[in-house]
Amino acid sequence: MTLLRRHLGAVLRGQRERQQRTLRDVSASARVSLGYLSEIERGHKEASSELLSAVCDALGLRISDVLYAVADDLALAEPLSVPVLEAVPARRDSAQTALEPVASISAAGGARRRSPRVAA
Repeated sequence: MTLLRRHLGAVLRGQRERQQRTLRDVSASARVSLGYLSEIERGHKEASSELLSAVCDALGLRISDVLYAVADDLALAEPLSVPVLEAVPARRDSAQTALEPVASISAAGGARRRSPRVAA
C-alpha cells in the first residue's frame, strides 16, 4: 500500500540530509518537537498543513516544491493498473456546469512541473 505520509516524510528527510542539518536543528527552527518531526520523517505520523508549512520554512523550501517531489515519488510507486483520472470538475461559469475532459497524466508524457529546488 502506498501511503502519502511515507513519501512526504522521505522527501522531507532527504532535503534535511542534503542540507546537512540535524533533526534537532530543524525541529527548533520549525518549533516542532524533535520526536514528532522524527515520526513524520519516518512516515509514522501525518503532518498537518501548519506543521508542513513550518518545516518547509525551516528548510527554506516551498510547500509546492515538496508536494511536486512527493507526487513524483507516488507516481513511481503506484501500480500501473490504477486507472488514470480523465476528467476534473470544471470551473462553474454561468453557462457551464458539466465536467471538462482533460488529458490523462500518462498521455501528457511527463507534463508535470519538476522543480529544480527539490531533488526527489
